[in-house]
Amino acid sequence: MVSRDAYNVFIAVYMMASRKHGVIYTGVTSQLPRRAGQHREGRMPGFTQRYGVKRLVWYEPHDSILAAIQREKSLKKYKREWKVNLIERDNPDWHDLFPTLMGVTDFDRWPELRSNDR
Repeated sequence: MVSRDAYNVFIAVYMMASRKHGVIYTGVTSQLPRRAGQHREGRMPGFTQRYGVKRLVWYEPHDSILAAIQREKSLKKYKREWKVNLIERDNPDWHDLFPTLMGVTDFDRWPELRSNDR
């Protein structure tokens, strides 16, 4: 079980993917750990649920939600190739960043947070 402290404000623009070079979803949130967890668990109806987009592959923290929304709008205008380059600059293997975001290093203790890509 993830602690409530993990759900404190964390404003970010983020990209989720179905797999390496798979379907990409770009979003914005004020609670990145919570939102990424919802995507991972398939609790976000619509596009991400339909395409199995469950892997947090990139995120960019922001100080304000307005700045994050502006950045999200910009990213959504970019071509897929540019988004792939942005992901691969920081995460070349498209690993799921959710466990690291949650501070998990002991997957024997928290096996439910292990992603299928490691």
